[in-house]
Amino acid sequence: MTNLEKTCFKCKTIKPLNEFYKQNAMADGYLNKCKECTKNDATIYRNKNLEKIRAYDMARSKEPQRAKVAAEVNRAWRAEDHRRSRAHNAVARAIKKGLLVRCPCVRCGEQKSLAHHEDYDKPLEIMWLCQPCHKQRHKELKEEF
Repeated sequence: MTNLEKTCFKCKTIKPLNEFYKQNAMADGYLNKCKECTKNDATIYRNKNLEKIRAYDMARSKEPQRAKVAAEVNRAWRAEDHRRSRAHNAVARAIKKGLLVRCPCVRCGEQKSLAHHEDYDKPLEIMWLCQPCHKQRHKELKEEF
């Protein structure tokens, strides 16, 4: 093992240093757990403490500097494609008027769903998808084009 390699204490594998996160507190400047094991541990922790993490994220999102950044991102999102924000507003108005009823996700059946537009020029032609399925659908569309 050279100075450019390190052994992960978790998986006991010798890996190059770029497979470890930097950590100033360590003698060599790198964490003793590889990135893969660190990510796995973080995922396990997040799944076990989901409600606590969501509450923390909600509180953090209300901080003034984060709210400012979110507003800028929102403004840019609207400016990117005006048809998109018009379609979203049309759906919101149709739901409020009772012309559209929110349905479960068409893929997995999750009750909490979002309106997905395949074509923003047809604002009321939507597909109800939960957040994960909605993200997946956008990935699929991106791969198609």
